[in-house]
Amino acid sequence: MRFTLLFLCFLGLAFRADKPAYRLYTPKLKTTTYAQLLRQATEADVVLFGELHNNPICHWLEFQLTKDLQAAKKGNLVLGAEMFETDNQTALTDYVQGRTTAKELATQARLWPNFDTDYKPITDFAREQHIPFIATNVPRRYARLVSRQGLTALDTITADAKRQLAPLPINVDLTLPGYKAMMDMMGGNEGHGAANPHGGQTDMMANFARAQATKDATMAYFILQNWKPGQTLLHFNGDYHSKNFEGIVWYLRQKQPDLKILTLSSVELSDIDKPATDNRNLANFVLAIPADMTKTY
Repeated sequence: MRFTLLFLCFLGLAFRADKPAYRLYTPKLKTTTYAQLLRQATEADVVLFGELHNNPICHWLEFQLTKDLQAAKKGNLVLGAEMFETDNQTALTDYVQGRTTAKELATQARLWPNFDTDYKPITDFAREQHIPFIATNVPRRYARLVSRQGLTALDTITADAKRQLAPLPINVDLTLPGYKAMMDMMGGNEGHGAANPHGGQTDMMANFARAQATKDATMAYFILQNWKPGQTLLHFNGDYHSKNFEGIVWYLRQKQPDLKILTLSSVELSDIDKPATDNRNLANFVLAIPADMTKTY
């Protein structure tokens, strides 16, 4: 009997009785619940779900939140996503409104490689429930143009192309911690770039950050263009674009300071019950997922 108890105690130490796929935390890393997330999301004007693009728990929880918000908002839900570029809005709308097939959507829009596994369930739900779905991201060719030549290169594109971006000129503050950290991480801080007539590596990294800011500004612009009071616009984007209340959040605040914004930031941790201090204040809700979670690609 004593041996059996000791063995069971050992099992309790070595193996957890439960293996949760995620935990939710407040900004101060206090545990919270999905019910709290849903309640606050229902009351928000804009919800920015910062995902890890290849994480199945992110995509599953996005789908659950979409379904539950649709039930709670009773027709006052709008969806938006970084994964669709603004010049593909017609193709996306045609599919969501039932005018085209999935095969036609795949030929008419630039879908991400993981669309079928990770984003099609939500897109199909929008189609079934008649939920407006907004393409918010800047067409990649213009983000690439900024990354190579800087923001002034956007002055050279056509008037029709400019309507697919946030209004020009786009204000970019490279002192914001997120953009500055990106430049520093890529070696673009002062002193790391070799001097040349075109500004060297420092300018190259600054332009890369400006390209990211162009995406953030454009996503914020099309969110505001398609949101009305009383609605909740649930937006899916990479975690970088909204964590630390920067990126899209910063641009939304520039235009509409009183907008009620809720953010969620996704992190992968070796132990989801022990978030580190650097996970504090990432968002209104921190989604902690086991680091060894399987990936969708």
